[in-house]
Amino acid sequence: MAASAEAAGQPTPAPSPRPRAPLSVVVLALLATMFAAWAAQAVILPILLAMFFAMIGNPFLRGLRRLYVPRFVGALLVVVGGLAATGLLAWQLAGPLYGWIGQAPKELRALAPRLEQMTRPMRSASEAAESFARAADGTRGARRVQVVQIQRDDAWQRLAATPRIAASVLAVVLLTFFFMVYGERLGRHAIALLPDRQRKKLTVEIMASIEREISRYILTITLINAALGMAFAAALHGLGVPAAEAAMWGTLVALLNFAPYVGPFIGAFLTLMLGFVSFDTLGASLLPTAIYLGLHALEGQLITPVVLGRRMALSPLVLILALAVFGFLFGIVGLLLAVPLLVCVKMALVRVDGMERWARLLE
Repeated sequence: MAASAEAAGQPTPAPSPRPRAPLSVVVLALLATMFAAWAAQAVILPILLAMFFAMIGNPFLRGLRRLYVPRFVGALLVVVGGLAATGLLAWQLAGPLYGWIGQAPKELRALAPRLEQMTRPMRSASEAAESFARAADGTRGARRVQVVQIQRDDAWQRLAATPRIAASVLAVVLLTFFFMVYGERLGRHAIALLPDRQRKKLTVEIMASIEREISRYILTITLINAALGMAFAAALHGLGVPAAEAAMWGTLVALLNFAPYVGPFIGAFLTLMLGFVSFDTLGASLLPTAIYLGLHALEGQLITPVVLGRRMALSPLVLILALAVFGFLFGIVGLLLAVPLLVCVKMALVRVDGMERWARLLE
């Protein structure tokens, strides 16, 4: 039809515009996708974690390839080295963690009289307001009904959950290894499905650039958080906290820093509890929280922006929304993965022609 029009000297008609779905259909599709992700989180979470760990290990894997180490051997070395480092850290922190868990309830009970004395004026005002309200309602003599719920601690449920946890950990380890070894080949085979050579070349460049920059970003953030945790542990040790316990708190701070806004809020609360448990005076009790907030402000306002630059900057509102969605869908793991996934989306939008405005929307 187009050939006959050209032969007759008539202009070729423009292709009809692609139909767009109504907004209601888009919203329903988005809600259906979120529900499917929530329902399939037992399958999705190991894959996302494996991709996250593979991106952390890819810079080391590229370094080993420059030393002519085969990809299979390099991936094995990276995975085994990561497992050994994680196991050594867990073994070093298990003792202080169990000691803290056993000691904290007793210390908090001893802390209760001090907190009660501090909150006595507010409690007296509350009781006075409650008495006034009861007198106004004419229910002075009414007794408050207390509902006691008894929850049975079922050891069988904990025992039955152990194989599932072990299977999930094993799945993450195996998927991380296979992503490192065969992820590049899978990407090449997927690109081979594209119709023309120019599009294949452009897609290869985009994927290689995104993978390289995202790996560098995740590795950089991991190193910055590790440095933050070590600095906080050193500060705690300088205040008199034992080295093993200080290392435990430094590790916790480093992990919480992967979740912006939410992590520092939880960290501030936990360090405040640490201060009240570990020290006697009010000023000394507030020191761990003050040090933590100071280190976090230095990291968030100076170190991370200087190291990563504006290209990795994300809008605080978009970041909060992503944390809320991923936290609702996947819990703690979703909070840790929300920022890397959002950065992946932004880097993909920056590299694709015509999507730069959507990338600026995330800044």
